[in-house]
Amino acid sequence: MPDQTAPNPQSEDAARDLARRIQAAQTPDAKQPRPFIRSRGLKIPKHPQLTTGRIRGDLRNGTYERKECDAVMRVVREGDRVLELGGGIGYMSTLLSVKKKVAKVVTYEANPSLIPFITKVHCANGVANVDLRNALLTPAGGAPVPFHIRENFLASSMDYDAEPDTVVDTVSIDQHAIAPVIDDLTPDILVCDIEGAESDLLPAGDWSGLRAAIIELHPQWIGPSGVRAVFDAMHRGGLTYFPKASEGKVVTFRRAW
Repeated sequence: MPDQTAPNPQSEDAARDLARRIQAAQTPDAKQPRPFIRSRGLKIPKHPQLTTGRIRGDLRNGTYERKECDAVMRVVREGDRVLELGGGIGYMSTLLSVKKKVAKVVTYEANPSLIPFITKVHCANGVANVDLRNALLTPAGGAPVPFHIRENFLASSMDYDAEPDTVVDTVSIDQHAIAPVIDDLTPDILVCDIEGAESDLLPAGDWSGLRAAIIELHPQWIGPSGVRAVFDAMHRGGLTYFPKASEGKVVTFRRAW
C-alpha cells in the first residue's frame, strides 16, 4: 500500500503553477505604461507637454509648487471657501479639495489650453467642488481680450510680442470684475499665482472677509512698487504677513496669529 504521507511531485508543481498565475494576475504588467503620476497622494494624468522633464520629477518627488502647497497645508481648514487665481495644471485646486476638504474652490485660469487637462486632473481624483472658469479676473471687467496660444501650452499668454513665431492660435477670453466674484463667493482663503498681474488686481479687491491669503510674488516683473502694492492691499483687508507659512517669493498673510 503506497505511503499516504509521501509528497506528490505533480500536486506540488500544480500548486506552484497556480501560485504563479495568481501573483501574475495581481501584479501590473511592467511593460504597461501607468496613466498617472502619483504626487502627494494625488493622481496626475500623464501629458506629453505638461508632465515631462522637471515638472514630472517634481510631481513624483512631491515638490511640485512645494512652497505654495506647504503654506496651504498649514493655513487652510476643512470647509473653507477658496478663490484661486491661476489654476495651472489643476494641482492646487485638487490638493485643496482632496487633502484639505474645502467646501468650494472657484478657480480662474486664463489659458484655454490648460482647461481640458485641469478637468482630467479633477476627474482622476474625484473632485466635484471646483468651479473652473476660463476667464480673466480684472479690476473692472470689460470686453473679451485676445489670448495667444503657443506650441508650448505653458508659454501661452496675452503678450503676442513675447514669442510671436510660436503663436499657433488666438482666442478671446472673457474678463470678470473682481468685486462681484468676491461678493458672491465670500472666500475665506485666497491662493494667487498670476505671473505679475497681482500688483494690479489685488489692490482692486476688498479682502476684509479673508482669513488668509497665499500669494506668489513676481518681483522681477512688478518691482518694489508692485510688491508694496500687494502688501498694502492685504494690510487694508486686515491681514498681516505670516512668516511661518512664507518662503521666498511665496508670501502668506493671516488675519490673526
